[in-house]
Amino acid sequence: MTTDALWCIGPRTVELRPGAEGDGVALDTLFSGISRGTERLVFEGRVPESDAARMRAPFQEGDFPFPVKYGYAAVARATEGAHAGRNVFALAPHQAHMRLPEDALIPLPEDVPPERAVLAANMETALNVLWDSGAGAGDRVAIVGAGTVGALVGYLAARLPGAEVTLVDTLPERGSLAAALGCGFAGPGDAPGDCDVVIHASASARGLASALAAAGPQATVVEASWHGAGTTEVPLGGAFHSLRLRLVSSQVGALPPLRAPRWTYRRRLTKALELLADPALDVLISGETGFADLPGRYAAILDDPQTLCHRIRYPN
Repeated sequence: MTTDALWCIGPRTVELRPGAEGDGVALDTLFSGISRGTERLVFEGRVPESDAARMRAPFQEGDFPFPVKYGYAAVARATEGAHAGRNVFALAPHQAHMRLPEDALIPLPEDVPPERAVLAANMETALNVLWDSGAGAGDRVAIVGAGTVGALVGYLAARLPGAEVTLVDTLPERGSLAAALGCGFAGPGDAPGDCDVVIHASASARGLASALAAAGPQATVVEASWHGAGTTEVPLGGAFHSLRLRLVSSQVGALPPLRAPRWTYRRRLTKALELLADPALDVLISGETGFADLPGRYAAILDDPQTLCHRIRYPN
């Protein structure tokens, strides 16, 4: 069986075409979310060949670079099985109907509306980034790049007791976003210095330079961006060595070593959904498009620097 799905069929070219429904529990998709950073790399064909296998989405169809059915933030209504009649989240592509294994479905908490639950995959990434950073109570934390993941890291870090958290972004409009999430805000030229922890989430060489400049002696700088194919300049001169900075990567495909003995991927995603109970997080939904209109809007959504999480509504 097939159903309409969004396919990237060539560089910056998408269309709705049949996609396999899959096997398992029948689901009617209600919403899905566009993860701008990753999906733009897929859309432009910039997934490195060396990482093609590791960067596959859980229920992706096709192979990189093209054609691929991609995405990992779907909210659906189960029509059969143990969750029949309930709303569930799955790491699934932009597709109208699907069948997935029951153990791939996470029921939505009662206090998390399906419209907001499209943020779950990004919240899971943000939680992993915060773990990798080692940020703690009272720390001075800067997040360079206030996209969806960066903003969610800021939201989580701001809830550490006594933490001083600043979102740093080139867009002044992100100041109101930062305030809504309980964070301070600064442009790159006014970023705080001497930070205990710095998160880089702008996927740019300039942003990474700003992140390194904001770090205090022996601080940790976490690279949370996925840069895709190509090279990124890293300024390791200056005070990088004399300050004994730590530059570490964070990637949601693996659990941090200190938590891996106790946490599973399902536990982490379940917790991410629970963390979405706060209505303040609705500020991260920057727009909505009907599924039938998505092919004509997809490029503009990904190209717009104002895009955070763009929600897709399905006619089910």
